[in-house]
Amino acid sequence: MSPIEQALQKVSRLGLDTAPIIYFIEAHPRYDALLTPIFERIDQGAIDGLTSVITLVEVLVYPLRQGRHDLVERYKQLLLTSAHFEVVPISPEIALKAADLRAHYNLRTPDALQVATAIVNRCDAFLTNDAALQRVKELKILTIDKMP
Repeated sequence: MSPIEQALQKVSRLGLDTAPIIYFIEAHPRYDALLTPIFERIDQGAIDGLTSVITLVEVLVYPLRQGRHDLVERYKQLLLTSAHFEVVPISPEIALKAADLRAHYNLRTPDALQVATAIVNRCDAFLTNDAALQRVKELKILTIDKMP
């Protein structure tokens, strides 16, 4: 069993931070081979992917500044039209959970909102490349750089 398969065992709903989505869409040379099987599982419906609306803001800034409308469209296609990928708005329940996470773990607001979105929406794990999020104990945190 590959490290990815091992990490995703018993994960049917995966919360995603912004970085893994950028790495996948832009085919980051270091992470592409690791992330492609995860996004293939989401595309096939083996895993449901979920992120907050914050990701939509974060992924579009650079392509818009650079006039990269091709990237804007690829991000929008993945985030807004994929059958097994959901972009969740920030609700009062998510905001309350994010405040609790900020108070308990001293997370930055965007990070707290991302993790809270995954927790409130009953994700089994959260995929990130932010090692600081490993402090969170309410959810299984999968850090890309720590995957072999």
